[in-house]
Amino acid sequence: MTDHASHFIVAVVDDDQGILNSLEYLLESADYSVRLFISAAELLDSGCLPQVDSLISYIDMPGVDGFELLRLVNDARPGLPVILITGYPDRLKRLPSFGDCHPRYFTKPFKGDELLAAIADALRRSAA
Repeated sequence: MTDHASHFIVAVVDDDQGILNSLEYLLESADYSVRLFISAAELLDSGCLPQVDSLISYIDMPGVDGFELLRLVNDARPGLPVILITGYPDRLKRLPSFGDCHPRYFTKPFKGDELLAAIADALRRSAA
């Protein structure tokens, strides 16, 4: 990974527009290119998944939730770095198995610098 993040594209999926806007600001402040999606279906239908370098998704969305999105993305893009976010820490006590996929998890509220460090580390590992 280079010192500049600008050539990395991070997709963010959350059903809360306010969270999308906040994460867009945070990621752009770290020089990432950002693609925002209000639902998993919107991401999957967009056709941009092949260009994405990392995915951040909220778990607790209506319709296709973050866990199901992770399964679908892992089928289409094995090894894509994924970060899942939840506002319900109890959801992380019994996590489903995703095989070889090992997403990182954050609970709200989280520190922006910790999320940025996790993204940078995941991108570095995926490039190795």
